[in-house]
Parts: sequence; structure tokens; C-alpha cells
Amino acid sequence: MALKVELKPNERIIIGSVVIRNDEQRTRFFIEGEAPILREKDILTAASADTPAKKIYLAIQLMYLAGDPTEQHEVYFQLVRDFLQAAPSALPHMSEINNCILSGELYKALKAAKKLISYEAELLEHAKRV
Repeated sequence: MALKVELKPNERIIIGSVVIRNDEQRTRFFIEGEAPILREKDILTAASADTPAKKIYLAIQLMYLAGDPTEQHEVYFQLVRDFLQAAPSALPHMSEINNCILSGELYKALKAAKKLISYEAELLEHAKRV
């Protein structure tokens, strides 16, 4: 079964290791086969990974897009250790992410990492108020 993707004008998408940018009109196409796919709204760049949780997301994103996800494991696990040392209350989020990674469900790990980014924002907001 093919995946139907609709792109807004000038929207980008990554399919495998290729970045595709849409033209000036809305476009619909179908992807048949297996490849990592990320829409522009889900893509994080090194420049925009400006918090510890976003750096974890970026490491997972690189695992997802890479041919060999183990290349990012050392970086990922160091980021996780540092994050948990600073915010031990994030352990349930990290456990969910790690379970997804260990079961090979890297796209689900990205979704779980988005929850971690939201949790981090809550922690930072709470710290500002106190």
C-alpha cells in the first residue's frame, strides 16, 4: 500500500537521503516502498537543536535517516545521561524513547522525543516562575 503525501507550496520532505522541495503549487504524490520519510515540520537542523531535548531528537532523527543507526548511539546515550542527570523526572519519557529505539521503531521514537521536548519546555517554564 502506497503512502499518500501532500506538500504545500515550497514545502520540503526528506525521503531516504534525498531532500525534495515542492514547487509553487500544492502537490500530491504516492510513495511505494520502504524508506525513512520526514516532513519539513518534523525536521530539526543542528542549528535549531538549541536545547538538550532537541539535541536528543536530532540524534534520533539522524538514526532514523541513517543506513546504520548505531553510528549515533554513543552521542545519543551521552545526551540521555546528561539530560537525566539534570532532570531525573524525565525518566518515563526516556524509557519510552529507549523502548522504541530498542524495538527498531525509530519513527515512534521521534514522536516520543517530541513529548520530551514539550516536557523540557514545561520544566523550563516552571523554573522561570520559581
